[in-house]
Amino acid sequence: MPTDRQDAGSTATAKRIADRIEGTGVRIGVSESLTSGLLASFLGAAPSSSDWFLGGLTAYATSVKRSVLDVTAEAVVSPESAAQMADGTARLLGADLTLSITGSGGPEPQDGQEPGTVFFGVTAAGQQQPDVHERFFEGDPETVIHSTVAEALELISDRLDKLLAERGAR
Repeated sequence: MPTDRQDAGSTATAKRIADRIEGTGVRIGVSESLTSGLLASFLGAAPSSSDWFLGGLTAYATSVKRSVLDVTAEAVVSPESAAQMADGTARLLGADLTLSITGSGGPEPQDGQEPGTVFFGVTAAGQQQPDVHERFFEGDPETVIHSTVAEALELISDRLDKLLAERGAR
């Protein structure tokens, strides 16, 4: 089970993102499968999120990943799918920084991936190809989901810092 401490950490990371992004004009968008919108909830609850958070797409079903986000990867729980989801989200939302999540939460494997295997696609404006990060989280499906959101927020924070440095922002 996720802990209150884990969710408190995610809230703190979302606030750190909000503090860092304020006044920069950078806009963030996300797409989620495994986490079903939980990441968007943390971002949307952060201070001044209406100034920088464009929104999130919950693409849980394979058909939605394919029809809305243009995912063509055979396996939707894969690095290729995470990259295609990030690209599709950036295109749809016009975001400066985009993160996507796809994974196997369990209890059964999906697309040959063991429960707890998660792929994140991260891209920023001007980037040729999304960066893809693979992580593995132990625990029941709920714990995997909350661990995934915590990691996604850290990845957004890290990529935001790089993007702002590239732009010469504070």
